[in-house]
Amino acid sequence: MKPGKVSLIGAGPGDPGLLTIKGRDCLESADVVIYDYLANPVLLGYARPDAELIYVGKSRGHHSVPQDQINQMLVDKAAAGLNVARLKGGDPYVFGRGGEEASLLHRHNIPFEVVPGVTAGFAAAAYAGIPLTHRDITTSLALLTGHERPERKLSNLDWEKLATGLGTLIFYMGMTNLKMIGEKLIEHGRPADTPVAVVQWATLPRQRTLTGRLDEIADQVAAAKIAPPAVIIIGEVVRYREELRWYDNLPRFGRRFLITRPRAQAASFVALLQAQGAETICIPTIEIAPPDDWKPCDQALSQLNNYAGLILTSANGVDAFFDRLSSQNLDLRALAGVEIIAVGPKTAKAIEKHGLKPDFVPQSYRAEGVVDELLARGVNGKRYLYPRTEIARRLIPDSLTKGGARVDAPIVYRTIAPEGKQEMIRHLLESGELDAICFSSSSTFDNLHTLFGEELHQLKKKTAFFSIGPLTSETIRKHDFEVALEPENSTLDDLVMAMVEYYCDREE
Repeated sequence: MKPGKVSLIGAGPGDPGLLTIKGRDCLESADVVIYDYLANPVLLGYARPDAELIYVGKSRGHHSVPQDQINQMLVDKAAAGLNVARLKGGDPYVFGRGGEEASLLHRHNIPFEVVPGVTAGFAAAAYAGIPLTHRDITTSLALLTGHERPERKLSNLDWEKLATGLGTLIFYMGMTNLKMIGEKLIEHGRPADTPVAVVQWATLPRQRTLTGRLDEIADQVAAAKIAPPAVIIIGEVVRYREELRWYDNLPRFGRRFLITRPRAQAASFVALLQAQGAETICIPTIEIAPPDDWKPCDQALSQLNNYAGLILTSANGVDAFFDRLSSQNLDLRALAGVEIIAVGPKTAKAIEKHGLKPDFVPQSYRAEGVVDELLARGVNGKRYLYPRTEIARRLIPDSLTKGGARVDAPIVYRTIAPEGKQEMIRHLLESGELDAICFSSSSTFDNLHTLFGEELHQLKKKTAFFSIGPLTSETIRKHDFEVALEPENSTLDDLVMAMVEYYCDREE
């Protein structure tokens, strides 16, 4: 059997946005994903739904899977013909033991590739506002590990060269030995007042940065209760932090939001929140599926010239309708003379992507707005096509029918709970670090509640629930949850602005 390939992927230090495009592509094509403690589990969302996910994480004082077993696992999975993504925190070849794993794969004739990642030292410095080199201060730096192998003790390092021969020092895994590191450097010539920065959970909203003198930093860290994972940066460049800090100065820094729809459908929403310094984690709780039966829709498509208007109420409905139109060998000419009605601006933009401009968008971006404006214009004797989701309310067809219209409402898509997302979401819920969950529809909440039930109730005092609009809010409240925020208009852009105001009010 031809062996599969192993991709040793650097996941970066924590911010999922720092994963490289090649790393993402490897995850998307892997049969097996073997991941570490410091690899953000949110990245598992790139894996195929049928991929095997294996956690082998190690943290200080606890080894889930010994390294030799991890090595053998890589060999065994690849030898079975599977493509393996080995997801490692930071960079595989910077204190990541990637070299050991690659050597074993080479000895067993297993094809492998190395996908570099942003190493924690570089990322910690950048997100803390510290340039590791600066032509006015230093052009040299060293990366060191404060804890690698028991037999290679820190006391065996050439402390004199480290103290006097290099500008910036970056220690990984050095928190346990921080006091000794300071003492050794001072003993061998580094000034006691050399500035030091300790950056914990670099690049994540929980990032903490503590600065101090080399002779005092260990006591300050102990008093502040800063624990691993953390990076230690020693050198005059640390003085630039107050001038160049940017990440922890952002207005929503430290806020963490779960977005319950796919990133592609919430791109502008995510971008606006990230620009505020918030971490946005997109894990959809709904998935779009075709209807059980296309016959009602196909019958309507065969007689489009009989309709006065086409009513579209969501981007998903727009895409499903036009995809089906194309599959029936029809194009936009089939809609000649049919009034195109969009429930709101987002739906209108989705229609425009298919080459049409809607004829009207109601002032109120809800089904009620469509009904009110159509009834005001008169619908008696007219026929409307309303392609919808399986769980859509009957408001539009029932109201227009009472007004004398005929409405055909074929199902063009269903929303179902996605598979393979439960563990990622559970990790976030159990961490207690979610400031809010943003729900963009009733389905996104219903599916989350179905998955977790009572576990979700444990969040009541820790995590706010933000709703896109009245219908979603009604669904949330029906399950005895509070809605902390609902924008005046039911759009994601309005939700972002409402969120900004929500936190501004609480910080004043």
